[in-house]
Amino acid sequence: MLLETPLWRQTPPAAFPVCLGFLSLALAWRHASDIFPWASEDLSNLMLAAATGYFLWFLGFYIAKLIARPAVLFEDMRTPPARAGIATMAMAMMLLAAALLPFGISVPLVWWTGVVMQIFASAIVLYAIWKDPPEARHFSPFQYLTFVGPVVGPIAGIPLGYVWQSQILVFAALIAYVIITIGILFTLKSDPIPKTLRPSTVIFLAPACLFAICFGSLGYESAFIFFYWITNAIAIGLILLAPWMLKGGYTPVFAAFTFPLASFVSTQLMAIEKGIGFIATAAAYAGLAVATPVVFYLVYRTVMEWVTGDLARKSHAASA
Repeated sequence: MLLETPLWRQTPPAAFPVCLGFLSLALAWRHASDIFPWASEDLSNLMLAAATGYFLWFLGFYIAKLIARPAVLFEDMRTPPARAGIATMAMAMMLLAAALLPFGISVPLVWWTGVVMQIFASAIVLYAIWKDPPEARHFSPFQYLTFVGPVVGPIAGIPLGYVWQSQILVFAALIAYVIITIGILFTLKSDPIPKTLRPSTVIFLAPACLFAICFGSLGYESAFIFFYWITNAIAIGLILLAPWMLKGGYTPVFAAFTFPLASFVSTQLMAIEKGIGFIATAAAYAGLAVATPVVFYLVYRTVMEWVTGDLARKSHAASA
């Protein structure tokens, strides 16, 4: 059955969190191939190629949608998940630079494009929040992706030599992280997370993982250890909350599982390199065992729901 609106005209921002998770998982597997003898570098490179193509596919369609009707961007900003989707598009661009590092394919240009996109996304989301009625403004885990998202930059920025720029991104993100975390904790009692948005709770895991990774890469060992154990504590808490998070059934918000799970694996792999040992190794194996099928399932389901138009409908995406 043909859709009334062409697919590219209704490309939803909800596709980009899965793009980000897919790229992050592929990078984790490439990292794993440097640590575990059984992990195949060729397989991880194939995964990176697939994840890159997956991201560029949706990015190309979304850019075409914007060119056709630029105002559609502001219409897509109506819901917190869509705002997070725009932010993850920028984060995925910065991760794409990390994926391209071994090949040197205009990597600085890709990285700076991602950084500029992240700043632009943050500005647009701030504008959208400002335009919301006062009663609709509240803190949510989705805001981590928008305002703490710059912490992804150092993953490629440090190897590229952008050390002080990476430090600025990390500490700016840290300030946003503290503000949003305090805000969420103060508002949870009066504004509980709806059943359909409960999977977004897993996003709490991602910033802690990324701060651990970035501080570890920058050589701040005490900060790495602090955020590493914060990561583990949050992961245990989320395991206990899993039945509560899954109670509302499948929605596009399940994409929130992809990036945090993959980031958790990358954090454990860095911890192995830093000599933490058995706990990190066991957590890395467990993370790979859980994250790989979850991410691949959501990659598949996102494509299937995009093709049928269900993804745009369920996520309330605007059409060009």
